[in-house]
Amino acid sequence: MKVLIIYFSGTGNTLKVAEKYADSFRELGHDALVVSIDGLPRNKELTDEFIAKIAEADLVGFGYPVHAFNAPSVMLKLAKFLPKQPSAKRAFIFNTSGEPLKLNNISSIKLGRMLKRRRFNVFSEYHYCMPYNIIFRHNDEMAYKMWHTCEQLIPIDVKEIAENKAHTLKRVFCGGFVAWIMRCEHWGVRINGRHYKVKKECIHCQKCLQVCPTNNITVKSNGKLKFGGNCLMCMRCAQLCPKDAIKTGWFNHWKVNGAYTFEKPVTAQQQKYNKMLTNAYDKYFTECDERISNAQKHS
Repeated sequence: MKVLIIYFSGTGNTLKVAEKYADSFRELGHDALVVSIDGLPRNKELTDEFIAKIAEADLVGFGYPVHAFNAPSVMLKLAKFLPKQPSAKRAFIFNTSGEPLKLNNISSIKLGRMLKRRRFNVFSEYHYCMPYNIIFRHNDEMAYKMWHTCEQLIPIDVKEIAENKAHTLKRVFCGGFVAWIMRCEHWGVRINGRHYKVKKECIHCQKCLQVCPTNNITVKSNGKLKFGGNCLMCMRCAQLCPKDAIKTGWFNHWKVNGAYTFEKPVTAQQQKYNKMLTNAYDKYFTECDERISNAQKHS
């Protein structure tokens, strides 16, 4: 079976998950190809090469980080111009977020409808917790625990997908309406993006310009950086800046700088959350451990 995994990743979390998906499919004897939507034209002129990859695939996966309880605008824009398949194409969705709130389960509602209109039969969806790249920074122990859990869960989920087993995420009441309201974030971050600035610590390495997925950063004639109105607030520029020199507009107090190593720390670390998040994380890891334990018993 040929598997195509199409993904968008802000700071690398969803990329790690996508690559683990591909490795897990390969371990089952399937061909798996991972394709980023960075650099793809987001209009009707999708490349013939990209369209051909979809046509050749027996199974297509769509992966993304949750943005305000929705799929990122770039993923929706891509889905809008995907060619309608000549016959139903099996598909699955996976997404990542920094917290295991059930509101994340509504993120695929619009994307799923768009894919259905293009004859992608989405029969499975999975959600994984990966460390925040905005709001606050998870400590190294939590980042390791999240990724270590993904490493154990994904092969189980891939086996289900390969066996054509349906897996759905439980929606919250009025989820479609909530997702519709929250999509105001898509235009809100474009406005906020114009308020990004660089501090005096900037060394003009232009790494932010190179990694921006929407080419939203340019260099003015005086050598200063200019941030346009096409920002996704994916936080790639801010997190990967070697000097922590980017101010992220109205949400600068939520900024997270520096990539996660995902390595287990030598000494134990404690991180306090509010009661809602603490309960949500505890429940998430308990449910994950149960799934992993059950899979090991039946393997």
